[in-house]
Amino acid sequence: MPDATVRTISAADYFQGYSAVGLIAVIGVLFVAVAFGSARLMRPVVPTPEKLLTYECGVDPVGEGWAHTQVRYYVYSFLYVIFAVDSIFLFPWATVFAAPGFGGITLVEMFIFLGFLAVGLLYAWKKGVLEWT
Repeated sequence: MPDATVRTISAADYFQGYSAVGLIAVIGVLFVAVAFGSARLMRPVVPTPEKLLTYECGVDPVGEGWAHTQVRYYVYSFLYVIFAVDSIFLFPWATVFAAPGFGGITLVEMFIFLGFLAVGLLYAWKKGVLEWT
């Protein structure tokens, strides 16, 4: 029988791996702060009425700011994102499914995941979201 030795890990050993991540995060925050600060100090500030006017894509604003938008375009985009995420999860699942010892468990998990997506698609179909009118 192999001898099972237990290695105790001190708090210093545990946090040593996180110190590098913390240092990189601090350096990143400082880099962004210095970049924004230097840009603020070097840019010219000459406010004119034209610069203070709200515009969209270079076009002067005409009328009110509220406009009606068809919500069906957004619904189709959300449905696309849902199924794109589904396809992203299928590729790693296929690699794990091929590994020995994981076949049955991963198959059940994927059918549960696909079941949730099917319920969402069925709900959208029952609500009439998939009909383009």
